[in-house]
Amino acid sequence: MTDSAEPAGERRTRKRVTNYGTGRAALLDAAVRVVARGGLRKLTYRAVAEEAGVTHGLVVHHFGSRDALIEEAVTHAVRSSLSNSTLGLGTGKPAEFATGLTQMVESGPELQAFQYELLLEARRRPELLPQLRSLYEEYFEATRRELSRMLPGPVERGTSRLVFAALEGLVLHQLVFGEREVTEEALTELRTLLERLAEGHAES
Repeated sequence: MTDSAEPAGERRTRKRVTNYGTGRAALLDAAVRVVARGGLRKLTYRAVAEEAGVTHGLVVHHFGSRDALIEEAVTHAVRSSLSNSTLGLGTGKPAEFATGLTQMVESGPELQAFQYELLLEARRRPELLPQLRSLYEEYFEATRRELSRMLPGPVERGTSRLVFAALEGLVLHQLVFGEREVTEEALTELRTLLERLAEGHAES
């Protein structure tokens, strides 16, 4: 598939003083920012070139087709998300679970928004599901491992999914509404629940 035509209103020139780089990774970072702002339908060669401060031809040279650009952007985002995830970085103590979550959202909102855009787009483009499923399986497993360090006995799949769903919901709400302090309050409550669950296991 070739670059889709953009309405004239979408092609207005924007002067950028920042050059993010011309390497493949820099172009993929630019693609993530484009999708985060306008959704996957806004991802075109020209939009990525403008975002990265490079020529349209350079983006074409690196990716060859819009489908290839999308596929590589997804792979790049998956790798970046896993490397930036705060899951699995704790000490095994409930009181320190998911520390750094709010900072992760504030420092990388485009990456978070990109993931949510892809989740919605995957309903219309099933070919995106394998990579997204791979990403989320990593998240689920990281959550399970961290909970296993806190709670005695095996951690059921439903438990780890429930905890991850709480974290993902908090990320989404902070991304949309801001309110970092509300996220921190909710995390405090979640940690308290985990502490009580751990204590209950220890007493039984």
